[in-house]
Amino acid sequence: MYRYLLRRLLNYTVLLFIAVSLAYFLAGTALNPRATFDFTNPNLDVDAINAMLTRLNINPDTPVLERYWIWLQNVVLHWDWGYTPAQKSVNEILSTRIWVSVRLIFIGSFVGIIGGVALGAWTATRQYKVSDRVISLLALIVISTPTIVIGTVLQILAIKFNQATGTSFFEFIGETGKIGSYPGAEIINRAQHLLLPTITMSLGGIATYSRYQRNLMLDTLGQDYVRTARAKGLRKSAAVRKHALRTALVPMATYFAFVIAGLFTGATVTEQLFAWHGMGIYSVTSIQGHDINGTVAVVAFSAAMTFMGLMLADVFTVVVDPRVRVS
Repeated sequence: MYRYLLRRLLNYTVLLFIAVSLAYFLAGTALNPRATFDFTNPNLDVDAINAMLTRLNINPDTPVLERYWIWLQNVVLHWDWGYTPAQKSVNEILSTRIWVSVRLIFIGSFVGIIGGVALGAWTATRQYKVSDRVISLLALIVISTPTIVIGTVLQILAIKFNQATGTSFFEFIGETGKIGSYPGAEIINRAQHLLLPTITMSLGGIATYSRYQRNLMLDTLGQDYVRTARAKGLRKSAAVRKHALRTALVPMATYFAFVIAGLFTGATVTEQLFAWHGMGIYSVTSIQGHDINGTVAVVAFSAAMTFMGLMLADVFTVVVDPRVRVS
């Protein structure tokens, strides 16, 4: 088992290096940090700008292979991911935005996964009944509705609720707002600002995961080993939990690994809608701002999260699938 996991870890490390290197060459040739300056301004010192870009190792006049080697040495030896054209440290930007994304995504993805798996498994055991059809219809409506629409509708409902009750129960702009002086005020304030973004993200997760889980459960419920367990006298709930659900979770684990990793940079709409400045918005602004080092850092972070998710999926597969442990 440990040799299997170690082999997978080495494979992911090599793939991560290749992916990040390709991202650097792509960003280094496609993005032009010099375009962020207005060279039509007669007061702009062109030589000073070029000298600054050279010092930051983002001058397009320098061969991309030479820039890559300097950048790679700084990352490997000093964990220095470079600077933006505005001379801001990419390390400092990431250290702030990563935790913003973690705070935004963690609860929403957790609720989405647990809710989706539970709902999908439950509806599979009630196939074609009224409850199954109603939940399937609601899930399809949520899946078909863009995130920006769900978030906007929630904001409108929250505003109407606040106006009707004369309170500020729902607050949804930014991470924090006006903090009261009572005990635990800061925690409550953060929870208020986190509520609507969490609902926005978890609704889509519950709807999507429940559809996958339902179909996987239907496949396993008809397998011989489940019917044999039932024929031996095992209760339906125990047969579903111990045999059908456990088998159906194996492919879902791999799916979760890709989805959760993608949420860090894929939650751009939610971040924009609720004014959270996380990795999603930074992935867009770094490209718009011709920020080579920032773009590569975002790709590296996203790839690292993907491979970490895959590693966790492999561990989960080893735990739930005895065939992998034996082999």
